Amino acid sequence: MQGIAAVSLGPRKEMVFREFPLPDVGPDDILVRVRRSNICGSDLHIWHGHGPEFTQGEGFVPGHEMVGEVFRLGRRVKTDVLGQRLEEGDRIAYTYFLPCGNCAACMDGSPACPNRSDHWFQDAGESPHFRGAYGEYYYLRRGQTVCKVPPGLSNSEVSPVNCALCQVLYGLDQIGVRLGDTIIVQGAGGLGLYACSLAKEMGAGQVIAFDRLESRLELARSFGADLTVNIESVNRKTRREMILDLTRGQGADVVAEFAGSPLPVEEGVHLLRQFGRYLWVGNVAPGRTAALDPAISVRSGHTIRGVIAYAPWVLPRALDFLARRGHAYPFEQIISHTFPLTELNEAFALADEGKAIRVSLTS
Repeated sequence: MQGIAAVSLGPRKEMVFREFPLPDVGPDDILVRVRRSNICGSDLHIWHGHGPEFTQGEGFVPGHEMVGEVFRLGRRVKTDVLGQRLEEGDRIAYTYFLPCGNCAACMDGSPACPNRSDHWFQDAGESPHFRGAYGEYYYLRRGQTVCKVPPGLSNSEVSPVNCALCQVLYGLDQIGVRLGDTIIVQGAGGLGLYACSLAKEMGAGQVIAFDRLESRLELARSFGADLTVNIESVNRKTRREMILDLTRGQGADVVAEFAGSPLPVEEGVHLLRQFGRYLWVGNVAPGRTAALDPAISVRSGHTIRGVIAYAPWVLPRALDFLARRGHAYPFEQIISHTFPLTELNEAFALADEGKAIRVSLTS
């Protein structure tokens, strides 16, 4: 049998579709039939050439945010991470990264393994070929966390879970959202929308979303934001005065950056209270800088925490959150545009305009 996959030949080049033979499945591995994949902000950064180096060869198969069905099970694979029985045809969500287990981060129990995505950027011409989300199949290896999808959740709800939702859930857990906190969410894209709902569920007293697009801010309100601020309409000085007025002159307890631009972090430190906490998630592409005055954070005792990837416990809890609270927030609206997989290049062109929330592909 054969399957098609998109192959990236280099930054800003049109991706091409190629046929590859379906690989034999190792005893501890799973071959997934991908049903829906998404274009994440980091996929756009990689497409622009800002990201890990990849093998030239025949190029690599990009994409990492997805959901699919078990197509073939390795003979020793019996259950998911929660012990639920797995069979061919079951829908599953799974981590897109695989920690190496040997680096300093892995030895410390951190998910920030520098080698976690090495398998992703290998030559598409080498078996098992299907290492990225933009294909009909995906090869899932031992060590990648696998969860059976709860019944009742649609593929459009679940497809952003293994990146966007899990990343936000882990980040807010690590920065420590507490009962009654005021949290500012910088960027109301997919991650920011999840952050609004999760912060409310975790007990935040005030959730304030910043963005430049009114359509995103309107959606943020339906995801639990108590106040939205259009940064194109309200200048930085006025924004700070608003936050101080809402917090008895103290500043926010938590600021969380999901904008994917270095500029918001210049503002964020000025919005925090003494001993406040700043979560950095969106800036995954190196080489872009911001002007910061470190004395502000030193003298205020700020905690600044960068978070990449997530721990294994996050994936099942993210799915459980969707299953329990799916009625409370419009999760399906995280996907703003859908294309067939074969129109991937057109989908990337739209996503690159910066107005979509999540552009999705079906196969």
